[in-house]
Amino acid sequence: MGNSAHDLARRLARNAEAVCRYYLSNGRRSGRYWVVGDIMNTPGRSMYVRLVGPEFGKGAAGKWTDASTGEHGDLLDIIGRHHGLMHFPDIAAEARRFLGMPRDRTPPAPQAHSALSQSPAGSPESARRLFAISQPITGTIAKTYLHGRGITALHETGSLRFHPRCYYRPSPDAPAETWPAMIAAITARDGRITGVHLTWLDPSGHNKAPIDTPRRAMGHLLGNGVRFGTATDVLAAGEGIETILSLRCALPSLPMVAALSANHLAALLFPPTLRRLYAARDNDAAGDVAFTALAQRAQAVGIEALPLSPALQDFNDDLQHLGLAELRAALRVQLAPDDVPRFMGPVEDSQPG
Repeated sequence: MGNSAHDLARRLARNAEAVCRYYLSNGRRSGRYWVVGDIMNTPGRSMYVRLVGPEFGKGAAGKWTDASTGEHGDLLDIIGRHHGLMHFPDIAAEARRFLGMPRDRTPPAPQAHSALSQSPAGSPESARRLFAISQPITGTIAKTYLHGRGITALHETGSLRFHPRCYYRPSPDAPAETWPAMIAAITARDGRITGVHLTWLDPSGHNKAPIDTPRRAMGHLLGNGVRFGTATDVLAAGEGIETILSLRCALPSLPMVAALSANHLAALLFPPTLRRLYAARDNDAAGDVAFTALAQRAQAVGIEALPLSPALQDFNDDLQHLGLAELRAALRVQLAPDDVPRFMGPVEDSQPG
């Protein structure tokens, strides 16, 4: 059985219209082509897929072009983008599933078939691609998940997206599974995406997925983070996304960044105009160490560093178990006096959905 990219692309091309109807369902047939907005299945007419033609070479069936971007490829690219797949074995497995072929139990030789296979798994480019094919969280179970954690202030959350069928491998040699996932963009100070953080979710949206490691990150994390709002002179930094979003419920206009771990929090790079940094520490030994290291680095370059400490384990625990009013009251006395009116705002303003 042929399992190379070339062989699978030919088999898919023989069923090009069926592939398009399944993976590009917002498009339609127009003569010899399937037309759709783009490879992310947006309605429109910019991208066209050839449905009829030879098996290879110029004008081959299955080849596509996006007239607005100049991007082009084959049906394997479409399958990979649809599922957020970043290396060939996973794309091939999904293609075989669609074609009804038996699952291949031997890894195929490395293939160089398209842009999808040119970026190493876990690279910043792979992370940018996964973020690009994901959708805003509005109306998704990612928003349901956050609401279940008491987080209802979701303003300035363009760094968060949702993928309904994101691949997860329990181990490198295990078969891939698909779960819904919240995808968070990890960015450098200049806004460049350097990685993504994934939280796989239960399909109900009421909890994380029942898997061994429902949180993973890929790309370049050191010094970077998941950002909410644009920092100039004042910034709050913490470890987890839920921790930072809980703080945003109480301090709706304070720019914040989630560094994703205590070690990465200690290594966070500062905006060049920063003059005051709030470190939202978790209530544990790792949080103490991270705050000390971060404060020393900040003070060495003339930045005032102040701790924000939760009453319970972290600020999401405070939000869920103590409530927003008590959280705001506890934070008010920890802020610099001139930051209270600037960043707290009235309580009714902290609950946009």
